[in-house]
Amino acid sequence: MKASIGDYIITGVNGEQYPCKPDIFRKTYEPVETDEPELTSNTHFSFGVALQVLKKGGQCAREGWNGKGQYIELATNISYVNAENKTINADHDCIGNMAIAFVGTSGVQLGWLASQSDMLANDWYMKENK
Repeated sequence: MKASIGDYIITGVNGEQYPCKPDIFRKTYEPVETDEPELTSNTHFSFGVALQVLKKGGQCAREGWNGKGQYIELATNISYVNAENKTINADHDCIGNMAIAFVGTSGVQLGWLASQSDMLANDWYMKENK
């Protein structure tokens, strides 16, 4: 395959790849509409959308929370040391090795559970990542 700078690289249904000039690409393909809203730190959304943001590596908070700087994020690669001083990898058949972490003023709480008001609220927003 020989491509030039600025070409699109298209992957076919069988995994084959080929270059395509931008003008040909625009004449051949149409934009796809998605159900995902464009999210910024000024956009408010539901808890369901907040979960999607977390799964993509983002951090979310609620306008309705009292503490400043509190947010949730997805924690992965979770392990702990048991009473026998063995490191246990916290894998789960259904969700793998992850949990929602609540980062608050007193520290981090792993395995945070949303309240009814958290789940029904539409005042979630995306926190500016680090």
